Amino acid sequence: MTLKIAFLASDTGTAQAARGALVTRYGNVDQKKADVIVALGGDGFMLSVLHASQDLPAPVYGMNRGTIGFLMNEYSESDLQERLSAAEEEVINPLSMQALDRHGKTHRALATNEVSLLRAGPQAAKLRIHIDGRLRMQELVCDGALLATPAGSTAYNYSAHGPILPIGADVLALTAMAAFRPRRWRGALLPKAASVRFEVIEPDKRPVMADADGRSVKDVIKVDIRSEPSIAHRILFDPGHGLEERLIREQFV
Repeated sequence: MTLKIAFLASDTGTAQAARGALVTRYGNVDQKKADVIVALGGDGFMLSVLHASQDLPAPVYGMNRGTIGFLMNEYSESDLQERLSAAEEEVINPLSMQALDRHGKTHRALATNEVSLLRAGPQAAKLRIHIDGRLRMQELVCDGALLATPAGSTAYNYSAHGPILPIGADVLALTAMAAFRPRRWRGALLPKAASVRFEVIEPDKRPVMADADGRSVKDVIKVDIRSEPSIAHRILFDPGHGLEERLIREQFV
């Protein structure tokens, strides 16, 4: 069976050239008619494609034409139909963010990797943390904090010294960035179904921004985050190179 493919590429010259070569070789259809969407770029572009195609039936197969490419497969122009037919599927539920800013406006966004809160001024942020409606930390003084999915645990979370989570683990990583008080607090592992609320203490003096996979909201005062089980991102990987293998391999480099 010949799969109908929609090729999408980031704006870089490398990705655009790859798209041109692949379209010439395999043809191209509209995303809504595709059996598979092939994303050409880096992880940032892959995330944007996942968000844009979440209501479409086709899974997404990424090929790395960017920098890191943790969510991508190796690039090759040959045997693409065979690779797509043999690919293994991973299903990822994104995080849902609801952020309230100082002006009373509510902002909503989804994040496949993480939702982060970051100080937006010269002084450290002060955050209060509730888990499932229960106050768990009265005051966290830090540069920021984030909640990461297993798929995002090797990204910003790992750079902030958070744990790498197996892709099948029903947990989320709550990680602090440069925690000042409690001194060197490293964060917590939470059930996937947990609801997390961050409240910003002294938002006028210590402004904080929230970010969901690159979609930012300034001057937040409260941010609610939870996993969104009703949305499933379907990602295809070459056999033996799926997220589970990559997450394990990443811990032994």
